[in-house]
Amino acid sequence: MLNNVFDLDIRLIRVFLTVVDAHGVSAAQSKLNVGQSTISAQLSALETRLGYRLCERGRAGFRLTAKGEKFADSARRMIEALSEFGMEARNLDKKLVGRLSIGLIGHTPTHQNTRLSEVIRRFRQRDEAVRLDLVVRTPSELEEMLINGSIQVAIGYFWRRVTALQYTQLMLERQVAYCAPPHPLFYKEDEIEPAEAAGYSWAWRDYPVPPGHVPIHRRNIMAVTGNMEAMSILILSGQHLGYLPEEMGREHVARGAMKALNRSELSYEVGISVVTNRASANEPIVAAFLEDLKSVQL
Repeated sequence: MLNNVFDLDIRLIRVFLTVVDAHGVSAAQSKLNVGQSTISAQLSALETRLGYRLCERGRAGFRLTAKGEKFADSARRMIEALSEFGMEARNLDKKLVGRLSIGLIGHTPTHQNTRLSEVIRRFRQRDEAVRLDLVVRTPSELEEMLINGSIQVAIGYFWRRVTALQYTQLMLERQVAYCAPPHPLFYKEDEIEPAEAAGYSWAWRDYPVPPGHVPIHRRNIMAVTGNMEAMSILILSGQHLGYLPEEMGREHVARGAMKALNRSELSYEVGISVVTNRASANEPIVAAFLEDLKSVQL
């Protein structure tokens, strides 16, 4: 039984994770630069130390056992923690040391992405040794990750207001309704009246949107997604009308693939906010990033 973890155990665990990532012993040979028999022996040694079997391997192929799957998850967390410890130990003389995880919703306006790039540039000029992790998720997933501590900062559109989180609006983003050929509205010369557009099939968000848009009856919502790339695919099919961020839709319009239905009446605005967990907003790394974000105005 593995009561204490030694250097040898860590090496064996790294071998095991390499085999898992390669989906088999044979495929892991080139990555580990050792033969199949050596890898098998190392896996057996680790299983002996643990007291249970991690994987089935042989002619039938490679497969993790139930315990092997759980061990792989735990092992990844341990290796990641060791990596973070090593980075912090090497950089204890820095003012900011650790990790900053930032969540994004994706498909934010280009100028907002430019702003974020400038913020990161300024942050990197600080006396810091911080690992940046950027993830792209839906708004509800980002809020959950903020609450459980998986990320420290999120930027995007958030329709709810969770008590444990702190929301600061950065900008307004305009959403416009679009269509694409062969949809019949694409070939109309005049701007489309909202009542006429409301009678067609729509692709819609899988989360609430703010008031201000033309009401669409539930029976006419024939597709649902929370991802703007997926929304553009649905619109480009020519079978659905749908809202996109204007900057994103403008790119499709420029190449003749989409048409805005009626910018003045078939549009609405959403607020893009930066969100933090109230409990971690004053942590040095988070506070420094928010300070740099506030200082960059586009």
